[in-house]
Amino acid sequence: MEDEITASLLERRSLAMNPLLIPEAYIIGAQPLCSQLAGLSQGQKKLCQLYQDHMQYIGEGAKTGIKECQYQFRHRRWNCSTVDNSSVFGRVMQIGSRETAFTYAISAAGVVNAVSRACREGELSSCGCSRAARPKDLPRDWLWGGCGDNLNYGYRFSKEFVDAREREKTYQKGTYDSARLLMNLHNNEAGRRTVSDLAHVSCKCHGVSGSCSLKTCWLQLADFRKVGDALKEKYDSAASMKLNSRGKLVQVNNKFNTPTSYDLIYIDQSPDYCVRNDSTGSLGTMGRLCNKTSEGMDGCELMCCGRGYDQYKAQVVERCHCKFHWCCYVKCKRCTKTVDQFVCK
Repeated sequence: MEDEITASLLERRSLAMNPLLIPEAYIIGAQPLCSQLAGLSQGQKKLCQLYQDHMQYIGEGAKTGIKECQYQFRHRRWNCSTVDNSSVFGRVMQIGSRETAFTYAISAAGVVNAVSRACREGELSSCGCSRAARPKDLPRDWLWGGCGDNLNYGYRFSKEFVDAREREKTYQKGTYDSARLLMNLHNNEAGRRTVSDLAHVSCKCHGVSGSCSLKTCWLQLADFRKVGDALKEKYDSAASMKLNSRGKLVQVNNKFNTPTSYDLIYIDQSPDYCVRNDSTGSLGTMGRLCNKTSEGMDGCELMCCGRGYDQYKAQVVERCHCKFHWCCYVKCKRCTKTVDQFVCK
């Protein structure tokens, strides 16, 4: 039996090839919406026309990925600021660096996350709650069948949509563009697999007076911060790759373990991101806040690349004098204080 997304794709493609079968409500407005979205390839525009109700969640998922990227790299010279939110799936940067690898992976993961949950919430016409098989290690007296996140559908739709851009590119064996194509596809898949790997069984207790004599369980995606944390670790251990004579990516340093489909890979060394360089997508660190007392990447010495920094006073508003009120909320006042801030020259 064909899985639900493949069947849905076949059905809608059949409609697209025979306009007489497409309802009038489906035709109206489809082309303007999809043609006006920036950054979509031709294949993605066609999928947009077939799956208009998915586009909101694709956008939300991509933005979730970019937001997580900015969180993970908030203390680094590159802080995900080179990503263009209006064209998430376009050419993010001009080089195939570690940063590019992370951006592709986190964006693909965000789409899986958003579409899977939209299915569970009944927002999409072609999917519903998860139909994942009952885990073998689940106790026999626990019920399986709560409305879980539809990871299978989200995974497959993300693969169909996000990878469409790369699949449309011309593959010329042994060229740099072919290396980027293979790299991008690999990192897209690593992002999706990370979401799948972190999904877990969630259960709710039932019983008299909360005795938990019975449990109902379902599949649930992990909090997206865990996905970001996992991919950040993959970023730090990403493998440097090169094209061999057969047009395949192989590891530069054979002393390390061969990267798996869960690992990130890159083909270009990262720039230092100290100064602005439009050819590499670097915005530089001039004007970035730094931590004078830190010896890490957020410290003024490393963040400012030895150029020094300026110090100034700033007014900061924060919550203060918080009190717990029965029952059940916390009420705080807003206090203003003057702090020292340090900015890279």
